[in-house]
Amino acid sequence: MATPTPGGGEKTFKPMPKKQIAYFEKRLMEERRRVLKDLGHYDELQSSSAQDAGAYSFHMADQGTDAMEREKAFLFASKEGRFLWHVDQALRRLYRTPEVFGQCHNCGGDVGFDRLDALPHARYCIACKQREEDGKK
Repeated sequence: MATPTPGGGEKTFKPMPKKQIAYFEKRLMEERRRVLKDLGHYDELQSSSAQDAGAYSFHMADQGTDAMEREKAFLFASKEGRFLWHVDQALRRLYRTPEVFGQCHNCGGDVGFDRLDALPHARYCIACKQREEDGKK
């Protein structure tokens, strides 16, 4: 299937073989398990810090350090939560329309095996992602 690109050329997309689809499903599920494990770890940290609230020192430096640690844990958990959302979206795309998994959402070309292997939830080919990032600068 040939699709015109924003640059005027044509890119082609060929559906992935079932073996590659299964490979990317496995990769995405591994990423999902890892992120859920990490998020569980942050949840444990948050629970233990709430239980330790009674043991807090009233020294301002200790309170500041504890607040900073909680903030850091929250930021890491937020980042992991966003990553989990992207992985879940990729799994939805893979399950709903496996015949177009790996197709660039912008130009319709092939995202590429190497790019998906490095970033299995990628939605754009390298050229389109670079254009998007250049536009944000």
